[in-house]
Amino acid sequence: MEQERPRTAFVSGSTGFLGRNLIEQLTAGGWAVTALHRASSDVSALERYTVRLAVGDVCDPASLRQAMPASVDVVFHVAADTAMWSGHNERQTRTNVDGTRNMVTVALEKGCRRFVHTSTWNTYGLEQGVISEASPQRGAESWINYERTKYLAEQAVRSGIKRGLAAVILNPCHIIGRYDRHNWSRFVVLVAENQIPAVPPGGGCFCHGEEVAKAHIAAAERGRTGENYLLGGPEASFSKLAQIIGELTGRPVPTRTVPAVLLRSAARAAAAVAAVTGKEPTTTPEGVAVALAHARIVSSKAEDELGYRHVPLGVMLKDCLDWLAGEGLIGASNAPQG
Repeated sequence: MEQERPRTAFVSGSTGFLGRNLIEQLTAGGWAVTALHRASSDVSALERYTVRLAVGDVCDPASLRQAMPASVDVVFHVAADTAMWSGHNERQTRTNVDGTRNMVTVALEKGCRRFVHTSTWNTYGLEQGVISEASPQRGAESWINYERTKYLAEQAVRSGIKRGLAAVILNPCHIIGRYDRHNWSRFVVLVAENQIPAVPPGGGCFCHGEEVAKAHIAAAERGRTGENYLLGGPEASFSKLAQIIGELTGRPVPTRTVPAVLLRSAARAAAAVAAVTGKEPTTTPEGVAVALAHARIVSSKAEDELGYRHVPLGVMLKDCLDWLAGEGLIGASNAPQG
C-alpha cells in the first residue's frame, strides 16, 4: 500500500513566539514544514524540530517565490510587526500591509490550497467593550498604526479571497505562553523579578500560545473561507496577573496600581524625548492605550467550529515562567514553585 504523503505547511514568522508554538504543533502532527526566516534571524531554536529552513522576507516577493513550495497545502502567515511606537510606523506598514499583500500574491501564484492569516483582536478597535465577529471592525479609523496596518492586512487577504484564495483569518487576544521573549513575557519578568513598584491599570482577555497554535491548524482543516475567528480567554486585570505570578513563584509582587492619568502623562513625555533621540521608549502612548482598553472577547464561534478552548491564567503563566526560568531569563528563585 502506498504511504500517504505528509501534509505540507509554509510558515512565516517562524522564529517568533507564536510561530514557534505553531511549528511545534505542526511537526508533532507529522506535517512537512518549511519555515521562512530572515537571513539575520537566530534559527537555533528551530533546530530541534524537523523543518526545512528557507531564507526570505515577506517584504521581498522574489525571496518568497524562491522559498515557498509549489502547491503547498497550507500557508500560515504569522509574521507581523507588533511595535507600539510611531517611530516604527513606516517599517510596520511595510511589513504588515505590503508583506501580507506579497504573501497573498505568491500563495496564489504557487497554488496553495489554504491560507491562514494571523490577525489580532485590535482590528476591531479599542472602543468596544464586548467584541464578537459581528462587531464592526474599526481598525481603519485607529490612530494606532499597529491596529490600522493589521486591519489593512486583513483587507489584503480579502482581496486574495476574491481572486480564489481559500483564506481564514484568526484574531487572538493577548497571548501568553512559552517561547515569548518580547511580548507579555516582559510584564511577567518585571513582576517576577520585583522590578516594578506598581502595576498598570486596566487588563484584558488572555489566551494560551499553545492553544492559539492549535486553533491555526484547526482553521486550516475546517475553518470557513472568508471568516474571522476571535480567540478569547479569561479576563483579568494586570493586578490579578501580578497576583497569580506571585502565587506561582512564592514571591512578593506589587499591589499598588499606577493611576491611568500618570501613565498617560509618562508615555507622552517619553514619546517627546524619543522624537528627539530617535530611541524607542519603554512606554508609549500607543502601548498605554491598548493596555487601558479592557475589551471582552467572545470566542464562541472558534470554540464551536474549531474546537478552540480557554486555558486558566495560572496554566499559561506557569508555562511562560517555566520557559523563562529554563532559558535563564529569570532567576531560579523566581521560577514557579512545585
